[in-house]
Amino acid sequence: MKKATGTKAATPRQDKPAVEKEHGGVQSIARAFAIAEEIARNRDGISLAELSKRVGLHNSTTFHLVKTMVQLGYVNQLADSRKYRIGRRMFTLAAGAMDEIELVSVATPVLEKLTGATGEYSHFAIRSGEQIVVVAKTAGTGIFQMVDRTGAIRPAHATALGKVLLAALSPPQFERYMETCELQAFTAKTIVEREPLRREIEEVRRKDLAFDDGEFDAEARCVAVPVRDFTGRVAGAIGMSGPMWRLSLQALQDKSKYVRDAAVALSAELGYQPEREPAASPA
Repeated sequence: MKKATGTKAATPRQDKPAVEKEHGGVQSIARAFAIAEEIARNRDGISLAELSKRVGLHNSTTFHLVKTMVQLGYVNQLADSRKYRIGRRMFTLAAGAMDEIELVSVATPVLEKLTGATGEYSHFAIRSGEQIVVVAKTAGTGIFQMVDRTGAIRPAHATALGKVLLAALSPPQFERYMETCELQAFTAKTIVEREPLRREIEEVRRKDLAFDDGEFDAEARCVAVPVRDFTGRVAGAIGMSGPMWRLSLQALQDKSKYVRDAAVALSAELGYQPEREPAASPA
């Protein structure tokens, strides 16, 4: 009887069955998407060996698939480390899919749940130059409610939502903002000095949490938290606002946990997976 050889190499990997058995689909497409998702979770890059292990495929299979993705521009290979990262065309594809209308449709159910938990006005905003734009909102259930329209432009330095988005800027971007932006006073509490604002934004970076204590509207308080996309970058800010007479500083602190939960939920909708993110922060 002829002795079998090479059985170990022919045995499919069973340790990381990331690519499930397809039912009527095209296997190579399923594998390519599994590879793309795994690369996206590793912002500092991932080696071929580690990528193969994560998706449960042999190195040769992974190599041929990822090579095609590199040629198409959906994946980049770093020249020094030879690791793979998501390419520009993937970002273009994602940006096209997640336009403002899509953001609103994804954010609104999360905002409705947040309002249901707190009874207060909830909103989601993105940055637009030196200001922020409220792209989705839900009204609360209390007697007095904050009134704001979708598409409203708000100053970044005077709002909790804006502080979150300022904290997400890279150091050079933040310095450009500090050099060019006029820190207009809207109330007696608005931060209009640059050094106090620097300290405030540093605190927001440290806690991933921002407050507005009557700094834009003298009668209102707000708390906001960053929302991240599938790359780990801040895609926007989600917040909750209410009148001072109903929302004390302690109540604002207590209800901030609901805002954090909403940020986790919305980030998950945008593809963010914190448990798979590398420890190092992006440059």
